[in-house]
Amino acid sequence: MTIPTENFSPIDSTQVSTPSIDLPPLPLNRPVLLIGHGSRDADGRQGLLDFAEAYQALDRSRPVIPCFLELTEPSIQQGVDQCIQQGYTELSALPILLFAARHNKFDVTNELDRARQRYPQLKLYYGRHFGITPGILELWRSRLAALDQPQWNPKEITRSDTILLFVGRGSSDPDANGDVYKMARVLWEGSGYQTVETCFIGITHPRMEEGFRRARLYEPKRIIVLPYFLFTGALVKKIFNITAQQQEQHPDLSMVCLPEMGLHPHLFQVLREREIETQLGQVQMNCEMCKFRLAAIATNGHEHSHGHSHSHSHNPDHRHSHSHNPDHEAIDPYAEPEQYHQRIWQVP
Repeated sequence: MTIPTENFSPIDSTQVSTPSIDLPPLPLNRPVLLIGHGSRDADGRQGLLDFAEAYQALDRSRPVIPCFLELTEPSIQQGVDQCIQQGYTELSALPILLFAARHNKFDVTNELDRARQRYPQLKLYYGRHFGITPGILELWRSRLAALDQPQWNPKEITRSDTILLFVGRGSSDPDANGDVYKMARVLWEGSGYQTVETCFIGITHPRMEEGFRRARLYEPKRIIVLPYFLFTGALVKKIFNITAQQQEQHPDLSMVCLPEMGLHPHLFQVLREREIETQLGQVQMNCEMCKFRLAAIATNGHEHSHGHSHSHSHNPDHRHSHSHNPDHEAIDPYAEPEQYHQRIWQVP
C-alpha cells in the first residue's frame, strides 16, 4: 500500500555531495537556524536533524543549526545560544514549514524577539517558508510519474480513472489552508488525473475520512494519497494507517500512499533560495489575507498595529508587540477541538 521512500532516491548525509545538487554560492558566511515545528515522535524529530545535517554537508562555509519551536529540543533559544557561544552576532533564521500559518507568522517571530531581548547585540534575519514553488511541484510530479510504472501500477489503471487525495496538516489560519487547496490544484492542472480532492489530517475540515468519501463518489479505480508533509511523524503515520483502513474497507479499489518529501534535492535548492533571500534582504510575504493583520485592522483601526510587517527582515530596530507574554502559562487552544474550529477566523 505504501511506497518506501527509498524508491524515490532521497538524499541522505552520505549522498549530499553528489553533483546532482548544484547550489548557488552564498553572499555571506552567516550561520543559519533551521526552525522546525517539533514533534514528540522520535522519527519526526530526527527528520529535521537529518535534513539539517544533509544541508550542512552541501556547504560547510557557515554553521547550520537545527532547532524546534515546540514539543522537543533543541529549542529556538538553545539554537541562538549555540550561535552566540560560537561568537556570531548575526544569523539567518529559516522556518522549515510548508505554509505560513500561526507558527510562522506569530510564534516563531515571538521567539526570535525573545532571543533579541536576551542578546541586544544580536541581529536576526527571518526568512520565508517554503510555500508554493516550482521545485516542490517538480518533486511531486516526479513521484506521481513513478506511480505510472508497472511495478506500482500492475493493473495499468489510467490517470483518468485515478483520483488524487491531497492531505494537508491543517491549520487555524484560513490563509494557510487556502494555500493547501491552491497547491493541490496547481499540481492537478494538466496532470490527466480525473480530479483532486483536498483534505486535512487535523485542526480543520474536511478531514481525511471525508476526503476518501468524496473521492469514491467519482467511482475511480484508483486513489493516490499524497501526504503533504516534509518529514514523517505521528500525523504522517496516521495518514498511512487511515489509508490502510480504507483499503481494507474497499478491497476492490486500488489505493497507494506516497511518502513524505524527506531529504530531496529540490527541497535543498528551495532552502538555498530562502537563505540567500535573507542575506540580500529580499524576503517578502503576502499580508493581504493574514488574519493577524485583519484582526489588527478590526480592533485598532489601522494596519499591523502590532508591528508585524511580513517583510521579516528582522533588522535590529524591528520589534513585535503581540500582547503575548512568554512567561505566562500557555493555554492549550486544542483542548476543545470543535470550539477551536469555530474560532478559526479569530486570533488565538
